[in-house]
Amino acid sequence: MKRRFFVLAILLLAATAALAQTLPPPLISPEVHSDNRVTFRFRAPNDKEVAVSLEGVAKPFPMQKDDQGVWSVTTEPLAPDYYGYTIIADGVGLFDPSNHAIKPNLLGRSSIVHVPGPASLSWEIGNVPHGEIHHHFYKSGVVGDDRDFFVYTPPGYDPRGKQTYPVLYLLHGFSDDASAWTAVGRANVILDNLIAQGKAKPMLVVMPLGYGAPEVLALGFVAFRDRALTDRNFDNFREALLTEVIPRVEAEYLVAKDRNSRAIAGLSMGGSESLLTGLNTLDKFAWIGAFSSGGLSEDFDKEFPALDSKASEQLHLLWIACGTDDRLIDINRKVRAWLASKNIKHVDIETPGAHTWMVWRRNLTDFAALLFR
Repeated sequence: MKRRFFVLAILLLAATAALAQTLPPPLISPEVHSDNRVTFRFRAPNDKEVAVSLEGVAKPFPMQKDDQGVWSVTTEPLAPDYYGYTIIADGVGLFDPSNHAIKPNLLGRSSIVHVPGPASLSWEIGNVPHGEIHHHFYKSGVVGDDRDFFVYTPPGYDPRGKQTYPVLYLLHGFSDDASAWTAVGRANVILDNLIAQGKAKPMLVVMPLGYGAPEVLALGFVAFRDRALTDRNFDNFREALLTEVIPRVEAEYLVAKDRNSRAIAGLSMGGSESLLTGLNTLDKFAWIGAFSSGGLSEDFDKEFPALDSKASEQLHLLWIACGTDDRLIDINRKVRAWLASKNIKHVDIETPGAHTWMVWRRNLTDFAALLFR
């Protein structure tokens, strides 16, 4: 019996050694160079055409294949940031199999590459006190599903203490989930750094799931062509936020419960939800931010029926931002022009960039520094 096991062990070792000799060595991808160029590699000896689609870059980078069947391309130096990217192999979008870092998304996940930068960048983890992220689950009576939300508490938050904090309700975009602002947007890191530098007031950040009609996801982005569905998505989200999420937060956390201590902001779909919720419930919110808003109709009198210059006097801040290369710049400019025609005070922000997280991380950095002053 012992001899049989010994022989089996020898055969297994031989097979393992033979397999190791036939397997190709692992690839390093992505490889970030000291000058911020990035090399992507992908092994596919039988594919005919491979490219890398990089967040914020209009056209994919074509890759070249070597005699080992490995495709590669090296970019020009990239600005320090976090970039989503996809390998496109013979027309099919894929994760980078050599990279474990994944950008979560309900419709189109991708790989992520970090091009590191100096500590002065708000999304880089610094040697500062860190807050905590709490994950909550509940059954929504408004929407009729089980859903979640995240809460960031700042450094020094003591649930047994007496200090109360203002709250920013921070909303994600279409196709994202409730984790997006922390998993991709780096919101907790941004707030840690701003608070440590004295650039932002210590605050809680609540990040809820943004779908009032989750069936919009089954249709993809064409869902916004259906006005009735879009309006139901926005209306149910607002009701769920006001009647379910906010009461839960105010019951479980040490937060100030007056409108002057409550802000709402979001990106893309969440930007529109911030405007539609905030501007139509000024008794609840005094601070409103909208980043690259999308999904609004252009009938602004109908969207904001009670808003006029007198109502806007209740606003401490209405901050509307969009990248100049964003396909949504037109609707954002129209919103701002309508606000101006109504003599409603607001701040217009246009920055370089498209519909990307690189824009929204900077938006959050600038907006959060203005709150609760």
